Amino acid sequence: MNLTTKFAGLTLENPIIAGSSGLTDSIDKIVELEKNGAAAVVVKSLFEEEIIFEMEEQAHSMSGRFFVYPETYDYMEEFPQEDSIRKYLRLLKEAKETVKIPIIASINCVSAQKWTYFASEIEKTGADALELNIFILPSDLNRSGQENEKLYFEIISEVKKHTNLPIILKISFYFSNLAQMITKLSETGIKAITMFNRFYSPDFDIDNMSVVSSYVLSSADDLPISLRWMGIMSGRVSCDLAASTGVHDGKALIKQLLAGADAVQIASTLYKHGPNYIKRMLEDLKNWMQEQGFNSIDDFRGKLSHSKAHDPAAYERVQFMKNFRQYRNR
Repeated sequence: MNLTTKFAGLTLENPIIAGSSGLTDSIDKIVELEKNGAAAVVVKSLFEEEIIFEMEEQAHSMSGRFFVYPETYDYMEEFPQEDSIRKYLRLLKEAKETVKIPIIASINCVSAQKWTYFASEIEKTGADALELNIFILPSDLNRSGQENEKLYFEIISEVKKHTNLPIILKISFYFSNLAQMITKLSETGIKAITMFNRFYSPDFDIDNMSVVSSYVLSSADDLPISLRWMGIMSGRVSCDLAASTGVHDGKALIKQLLAGADAVQIASTLYKHGPNYIKRMLEDLKNWMQEQGFNSIDDFRGKLSHSKAHDPAAYERVQFMKNFRQYRNR
């Protein structure tokens, strides 16, 4: 049974990628994921704010003790000091030396500031790709939707100036015209788009009258959003597509592949079941393929995608009407 797939210019032994999380923040954990069948790992994200903060902290501490030439600041911007930045680069390098599966670096970013130089430092570690996890909450009353969307293209442009690594863009579904935005992003020269990232959501502690984080992990009920848009966009973009959020078992994996996904990212289900669950998902995929008579993923990828439907518009409307009819007859 051939489970090989291509994603972001990489050849993966199967379509399951361990997404950025606390389960990918050390060598031991990455080794464990590889042992259990993960085809690639996205190392836990470094935040743009961390990079900028450490650059500014270093500059501040030096300027308080003695005169600092302007050239020194330039040097520090290119070669920031230890702590999280250097630790992250070291983790990427050691991971590449330890495991055989592709290692994908990840940056959580919200702007195209000078942090983008960091992409070149990542490339030096031997990492196989760089994921840019971008989410700009459309909550600023003084910034238009067009201004928000422009930032995505600015970030891609700046990062591409500093690296030749394959770039993967992880995005949300908060766009006024999501299909058009995904299409335009796919034409920027990036290698893949992952749909969709997941965020900490606010909740209220009514006893202490405070706002807290909640709903950290996704659930199987979150699958329909990414599944719908995978089916709609598959075969219509200029880059590869990966599905994320709500992929909790072998059936969800199969559904995303039928929708047209080149790969899937999983994290929450690994927290719930452990890395060994990857083997179970792959076994479910193999058994289903055997039952259906498929020898490779390419035999059925995108088979149920929107673009391959005979009449996609009618198909959507029929389903809509059918569901309402079911509810009316209850």
